[in-house]
Amino acid sequence: MTHFADRIAEAVERKRSQVVVGLDPVLDQLPVELRGETVLAREHAAAACARFCCGIIDAVAPYAVAVKPQLAFFEALGADGMRALEDVCEYARAAEMLVIADAKRGDIGSTARAYAAAYVEPRGDAPPLADAVTVNPYLGRDALEPFLAACRRDGAGLFCLVKTSNAGGADVQDVRLSDGTLLWQHVAGLVGEWGEDLLGEGGLSAVGAVVGATFPREVAEARRLLPQAVLLLPGVGAQGGKPSDLAPAFTSGPASALVSASRSIIYASRNVADDWRGAAGGAAARLAHDVWAASAW
Repeated sequence: MTHFADRIAEAVERKRSQVVVGLDPVLDQLPVELRGETVLAREHAAAACARFCCGIIDAVAPYAVAVKPQLAFFEALGADGMRALEDVCEYARAAEMLVIADAKRGDIGSTARAYAAAYVEPRGDAPPLADAVTVNPYLGRDALEPFLAACRRDGAGLFCLVKTSNAGGADVQDVRLSDGTLLWQHVAGLVGEWGEDLLGEGGLSAVGAVVGATFPREVAEARRLLPQAVLLLPGVGAQGGKPSDLAPAFTSGPASALVSASRSIIYASRNVADDWRGAAGGAAARLAHDVWAASAW
């Protein structure tokens, strides 16, 4: 498999888009035509979530380079939900989209190895569940070593939580260290070190960073600290982030940042008189246009 960052670059160039669509199937927010099934057995609820996500993939595939299924919504439905997750990931791959598993995993030893095997290592003759996974780096390098090995061996990608989009993240991430730097800035430096020997042909690393689009100044600082990392920028749309504030994220190239939106796209039909697929496609197209313009490429 080709290098993860190079796969991103190819998709960005082909679609002229840096948009990632988050798949967060909340049962009571599904379209009316699917919601009735969610009150039946859990297997029916999981099937409804899968049909919803696949419909979203059909709608946004021309405008987005990747989908980002949030695992919690699938895990909540047990084994049926995990089967639905596998179906959705396979469907996205068939639609020529990258898959970023939003798992936020982080642990040590055999547990870390099991997490890496679950999400970014080949499953026998089948490809990995996802192209990349979000991870928590706050347990240190040994928690990420199995994932880094998958990057080297299997072409996987990582997105390390560095400065998250929620306001409460400041309770931990903005703690000032004895040398005056903030904790998230120190973590960004570590992420850069971990990914410096995992560069693709385009000069970008397989180890990226999650930085909230709700903090534009921090986005610019993260780009300065991580010139070779792909930045995954959640928080546009429902959380208030604006594409126009994100131009500094793209100074390392058009594929050096990805902008993620979930609710504002997948539930766009709540705000317009349109079918849910058409509304999602329209919202993704508008965001792709705005982000591409902001990136100035």
